[in-house]
Amino acid sequence: MASDDRNFRSSYYEKVGFRSVEEKKSLEILLKDKPIDVGKIRQFCLRFTVPGLYRNLVWKLLLCVVPIHVDSHPFVMKQREQQYKDLLHGLKTMRIVNNQTSKPQLYILMWLLETGKLKFDFVGQLDSELHNNLAAISHTLSSIFESDVDAYWISKGFFECVVKFFNDIPHLIALTKTQLEKEDQDLNEHLVEIGAISAIPFHNWLCCCFAGIISESSLEKVWDKLIGGSCKVLIFVAVVLLITLRRLLLKCTTVDSVLDCLGNISEEVSEVIVNQGIEMWQQSGTSFSTGLTQRH
Repeated sequence: MASDDRNFRSSYYEKVGFRSVEEKKSLEILLKDKPIDVGKIRQFCLRFTVPGLYRNLVWKLLLCVVPIHVDSHPFVMKQREQQYKDLLHGLKTMRIVNNQTSKPQLYILMWLLETGKLKFDFVGQLDSELHNNLAAISHTLSSIFESDVDAYWISKGFFECVVKFFNDIPHLIALTKTQLEKEDQDLNEHLVEIGAISAIPFHNWLCCCFAGIISESSLEKVWDKLIGGSCKVLIFVAVVLLITLRRLLLKCTTVDSVLDCLGNISEEVSEVIVNQGIEMWQQSGTSFSTGLTQRH
């Protein structure tokens, strides 16, 4: 009964905003450290939702866009801006991009140029599965951040995170299917029976980290965890996505009808999926085991 009381109080405090206020104060204290302890910032991201006011700074810190010494941030961002301009100028000089090039494609090309991976056949390079999914991520980030410079550098850091776990995606898909069977055996059996389980785009979901699948306002919460270091959160979001659409999916009798169902997720449903997915991830006991290794 005491546990139920605590859960009720926690839920109530969160609804009226008390919990978010305390979390904001805790983060503000961490950000005042000189130098900033990124380990503690990472743990904050894994445990809590980053307040929108500080998401830009927190993501820049964890993606190594800015250093742990706050006094250096203005100088470093000026350098980042100049690097952005140099990369853009270089691509325009080579006639690879122009003013009509979309931001997602531009950011990927800038990243490839900066890392020495840009190929002569850059059109074919952009058309790869990986780069299509990275473009979806960059598109979402361009909507979240107003500054093109910020959007590029955060996209770059995000690209490198995805590349780190890209080869592990088949293993993550296997874990996702196992978790689905554990959480909802009937739904899993139905999807297997109609041949849909192998057609569900798990690979794309994980590779694009649900960009373009789940509304960006909800997705930010998941990406807090991802940038904090745990790619495993994506497994639970995928499982909850299917369970949330359970009633509709059980009515589907063909693979196409399943895919149509999965392609129409509203903003309201996205919020439910994300909140319950994060809760399941936390309850699994893997919330603080990171799947990404980053250097600072």
